[in-house]
Amino acid sequence: MATPENDSAAGAEVPGDALAPFRPRRARVVALWAGWCSLAVFGVIAVIIPSQVDDRWGIGDRLMLFAFGVVIAVLAWRYASIRAVPSRQGLLVRNLVVSRTLEWSEVVGISFGGGEPWVSLDLEDGDTLAVMAIQKADGAAGSREASRLAALVQAFGEAREPDEPDDDRS
Repeated sequence: MATPENDSAAGAEVPGDALAPFRPRRARVVALWAGWCSLAVFGVIAVIIPSQVDDRWGIGDRLMLFAFGVVIAVLAWRYASIRAVPSRQGLLVRNLVVSRTLEWSEVVGISFGGGEPWVSLDLEDGDTLAVMAIQKADGAAGSREASRLAALVQAFGEAREPDEPDDDRS
């Protein structure tokens, strides 16, 4: 029986778990740990630093120290929130700074080799897009996720090609 999770509108068979979001494993744990540690360390320093010694450390200095810890924690949280969310229509890629939504037909290739730390998508306009959610640091799990993404690109990208109009009409 076909369900919305395993039957695309174009007829490509894809298991429901194939559309699960991509997320880095090790980098996510490290980033979340670093964020909490940053808040704790800078919070403790802001509290225990000697106050008003030779007019050096006032309340503004304490608040700035804690604010610095908050900035580090926010950057770490943003890194931990990196993901790529596939759907039957396309792929939402949320990297560290920029998010971009692609249709499957825009992706012409995928690479995960050489010295690159994460997957790169070759796009039809000649551009490349990093998918930071699939990282080599995750080892075999990263390779499996790259293979899953390649299968999605193949299944959904090729399934849409027949829908394009023919330009050979004379």
